[in-house]
Amino acid sequence: MGARPSIPLDKRQQQQLRGQVDSMLRAFLPCYRRQLAAAVLRQISRELGPQEPAGCQLSPTRKLPRVREHQGPLTLLRGHPPQWQPTFCVLRGDGRLEWFSQKEEYESGGRPLGCAALTGYKLLTSQREYLCLLDDLCPSSPGDLAQEEPLRVLEEPVSFALFLVHPFRAHLCFRAGTRGAQRAWRLNLQGAIRLRATVLQRSRAPAARAFLDAVQLYRRRRGFAGGEDATLGSDAEVLSAELMRELLPGLRSQALRGLRGAGRARARACAEFLDAVHAAVLARASAGLRAFQPEKDALLAALERTARAELEHILRERALRARRLEAEIQDALEACLCRMVDPQLSQLTLALLSPVEATLGAVRTLLIRGMDRLSHHLRKNPSGPRLRREVYDFGEMPWDPELMQTCYREAERNRSRLAQLAEPFGFLGMQSLVFGAQDLAQQLMADAVTTFLQLADQCLTSGLDCGQAAEQLEKVRGLVLKEQPEVDGDIPAMGCQVLTTEGVCRDVIRGLLLQRIDGELRKIPGAWDRTCTLADGSSAQWTPEGVVSTATSSREVTQGE
Repeated sequence: MGARPSIPLDKRQQQQLRGQVDSMLRAFLPCYRRQLAAAVLRQISRELGPQEPAGCQLSPTRKLPRVREHQGPLTLLRGHPPQWQPTFCVLRGDGRLEWFSQKEEYESGGRPLGCAALTGYKLLTSQREYLCLLDDLCPSSPGDLAQEEPLRVLEEPVSFALFLVHPFRAHLCFRAGTRGAQRAWRLNLQGAIRLRATVLQRSRAPAARAFLDAVQLYRRRRGFAGGEDATLGSDAEVLSAELMRELLPGLRSQALRGLRGAGRARARACAEFLDAVHAAVLARASAGLRAFQPEKDALLAALERTARAELEHILRERALRARRLEAEIQDALEACLCRMVDPQLSQLTLALLSPVEATLGAVRTLLIRGMDRLSHHLRKNPSGPRLRREVYDFGEMPWDPELMQTCYREAERNRSRLAQLAEPFGFLGMQSLVFGAQDLAQQLMADAVTTFLQLADQCLTSGLDCGQAAEQLEKVRGLVLKEQPEVDGDIPAMGCQVLTTEGVCRDVIRGLLLQRIDGELRKIPGAWDRTCTLADGSSAQWTPEGVVSTATSSREVTQGE
């Protein structure tokens, strides 16, 4: 029962894959070098340029988003023929899932039976949905059953299932012992999938922003304008996925020709073959990026020195070019905005308003409950161990998948509304948009919790009794939620930001409009071969290919290729 490729990858195939990865890197790295220069200039322009008043802002958390480690027994479908076998599974803080033969093997430091980084996986809990997916990947034919038995182990009812599926990775089929265990694993696995996917989007490092921009530039040059979530994962994972999507039709056809068995068994075996190909591609891409790392570090250092030394001249040159470009394209751009952007604004606002309000409402509700619990325990016993535990739990709220599920669920619930933005605004994929909304909810919660605890630490002193301390917490609570019109004089004014729909909507809409303008500019002949960032750097998010060249020609702004 089941089907297996005779040889996953022979030497010729491995050599061919290495050549394809190397060819991709040769085409991609020039884009990356160019965008590194643009990213460094943007960062320094923001640092040294005029700063807007801070206004009301949350204190940013110093804690990086992290996967909460989770462990416990699960039954895994493994072996040839596949059978359900007990394992002990551990979800690591970096979003890797490991499984061991038993708990004692894990606790003694033994090697896992298997391990999978969860980037790009999708979690299914419906056996029927998983079987339909297998049928779609490899439809059965009348001759299949005559060759071999079908995959009956998956046709029998599976309780509390957890199916991890991927377009070109091996499928992982688990089942939990209880519904509660299934739910806990589901929430933790979904969080790990999201945080591994958005690692580059959440980074503020110039190199990360440059890499994302370079991927978009590389894809445009190859004629790919969207349709996939093309920038999810680490740098090596993104490049590997890019090549795998290109090779996937041919690889799947090749694998299926060499496999025997029924449709579902062949589909799982095909996934194992693709997993072997992906592992080879990922290893080669990782090695290529590691080899590029010393050059990247040197380039970033040189760009940093040059841009800081000659920033005034660089910005003056960019401003001059921007004015010339504005004169050339102003009429066409105005017509484009009136025709393409203005009619979309109402749709954009309405499509965003409900998801943003729902997400912020969930964040505020969860935050209020946590603050109320703290106030309750403070009134009862300001120095007891229970209060200290409540303070710790309050600080951990952003990283608790069970608590944050109410916030994350709003993004999934409003997926259909967010989908209205995909076509007119050219998103690369709905999953990126949903993950971004969930990341926003987590970041807002983390910053709000940090702000509350910092303010509470400043205003709560040993000289206060329980009632006075509770009153101070109420004032802090009002500041964080913007419920009081003015800052009380005896609480330090840190500029506590509001969790308001207006502020978040404004930022999101600004970003979407810049994407739209970016796309329309590409349609104007000649416009995309010039530098068109404004002198103050305010349009840095949609800066096109024109960037400052390297230190050897620091006074030149490159144009075109």
